[in-house]
Amino acid sequence: MAVIVLIVAVVAFAVPASFLWIPTRSINWLLGIIMLCMGITLQPVDFKVVFTHPKNVCIGCLAQFTIMPTLAWTLAKLFSLPPDLAIGVVLVGCCPGGTASNVITYLAKGDLALSVGMTAVSTVLAPILTPLLCWFLAGAVVDVDVVNMFLSIVQVVIVPIIVGFVIQRLFPAFTKKIAEILPALSSIVIALIVGSVVAANAMQLRTVGIVVFVVVALHNLCGFCLGYGIGRLMRMPHDKCVALSVEVGMQNSGLACALAQQHFTALQSATVPGAVFSVWHNIAGSVMAKVYNLRKED
Repeated sequence: MAVIVLIVAVVAFAVPASFLWIPTRSINWLLGIIMLCMGITLQPVDFKVVFTHPKNVCIGCLAQFTIMPTLAWTLAKLFSLPPDLAIGVVLVGCCPGGTASNVITYLAKGDLALSVGMTAVSTVLAPILTPLLCWFLAGAVVDVDVVNMFLSIVQVVIVPIIVGFVIQRLFPAFTKKIAEILPALSSIVIALIVGSVVAANAMQLRTVGIVVFVVVALHNLCGFCLGYGIGRLMRMPHDKCVALSVEVGMQNSGLACALAQQHFTALQSATVPGAVFSVWHNIAGSVMAKVYNLRKED
């Protein structure tokens, strides 16, 4: 997935016309497809960890919705980002964990049940927490419509997940047959979102690309480190610390792009940080998985 996303981003940046056929207004629909795939693959057992180990899930979600938003706001201030880029970075920080985090946790030999549980819970909390956190952190700089943002997240995230879950319960034989292709489908759709956003903002990336890249990289890497540190502070075993690290560090950047495109259209480059994060966190996550594997072997 990391390779696919990177290739798409490079092509979209070098030859914007290659992805301009995907209108940015279609991002909501593309994200809905990803969430539908997530809903189809969710099983009741995925929520078992929420009830058997609620403390770990609560610690993880609390860390995610405090560390990443705070880091985003701090980095935006430190680098004196203009309002459009600042709101883009804050949006990424306020979003829930992404489904790619479950893949990276698996590769890193982390606690996969905790990772899936955290992704599910943070996604359910997102309609309330994401708009409120954006308003709290960026409301003084830009107008944040909390109610409409809440409705947008429900429409593009919660509703498709519920529909997918219902389809899975009503047609188990069918969903079992297509389950194997859903991760690949999600990866392709994520790549299309990245291509669309990068192509639409290629000109802005040429002028602010380095600054955005540095901010996004620091945001992601600090999230990984602080997530693991919180786990160690709470005396969790290594595999749970890894799950916490990956869940905190990897955000649903596709949602950040969709929200930026829908609610901050006047801010031309607000979608850029989400697109850059989509490329970077998959690459960095793959590297972190290898690092955690080596540490476990030691």
